[in-house]
Amino acid sequence: MFKVGRRFFLEGRARSPNGPLGPFHTDPRIYATWPRSGLRITWIGHATAILEIDGVRILVDPMRDKRASPTSWIGPKRFFPPPLELSDLPSIDAVIVSHDHYDHLGAGTIRVMAGLAAVERARWIVPLGGGALLRRLGVPAAHCLELNWMDSTRVGPVEVTALPARHFSGRSLFKRFATLWASFGLAGPLHRVYCGADSGEWEGFCEIGQRFGPFDLAMLEIGAYDPLWAEIHMGPEGAVRSFRALGNHGLLMPIHWGLFDLALHHWRQPIEKIWPVKGLKLWSPTPGVPSEVIAGEELRSEWWR
Repeated sequence: MFKVGRRFFLEGRARSPNGPLGPFHTDPRIYATWPRSGLRITWIGHATAILEIDGVRILVDPMRDKRASPTSWIGPKRFFPPPLELSDLPSIDAVIVSHDHYDHLGAGTIRVMAGLAAVERARWIVPLGGGALLRRLGVPAAHCLELNWMDSTRVGPVEVTALPARHFSGRSLFKRFATLWASFGLAGPLHRVYCGADSGEWEGFCEIGQRFGPFDLAMLEIGAYDPLWAEIHMGPEGAVRSFRALGNHGLLMPIHWGLFDLALHHWRQPIEKIWPVKGLKLWSPTPGVPSEVIAGEELRSEWWR
């Protein structure tokens, strides 16, 4: 706290935008037709995304709460409203929750989703221990599936594997490491996607790429980083190195940035650092816009400018 406090109060970086961003809007009618490419992603913001992969629709880290916090009146506030209302969610086959931190699992979000017809048949896939919280928030126990690292399950033709990550868990200062955290590999008949969630750099990325790749797209965090906590958040430079360790194949999708003030850097700094890296194929869409992933084709939306 002594190291962080001085910087938090005295440094003048714009950790949040001057005003609300957007508005961003998702037209739910697009989900009436599956993507021609077989792979389409709607980045809702931060780590939340709808993945449509080889005929399966998966929602990752659902979080549309106003704040990434245990309360509704204090804590990191969203930079822009969710582009898609929960009532407009298309039919979801599976919900993946990477870990229980507030910016990845919104309690209010889960409570509403638990009663929606769009997810009534969905499987909720969480790392070990994560099912208890989901059940308390209204998700039927029969729909919760807990996976240890290296465990797999199938959602239609897509194999979902929980993979190691270098992070931690806990929704309070006094109860940490009680549940597991994970990244996920998705392997369909035609496409492979790596959902990196939260992680610091570690030597396992090379093996993940070799055993579960090559990935058409790797979702890696670039924001909420700092040298003080580099072991649990890789940052933009770490994302580049991790992407190359995964095999340097396909496209890199930056996530975990542009929605919450969770660190000490300027809110645009993560994307501005990774944007000019030579030899890197970025796939960075506008929030809320369902976008097809085409092999080898970059997508560089400049909404953040």
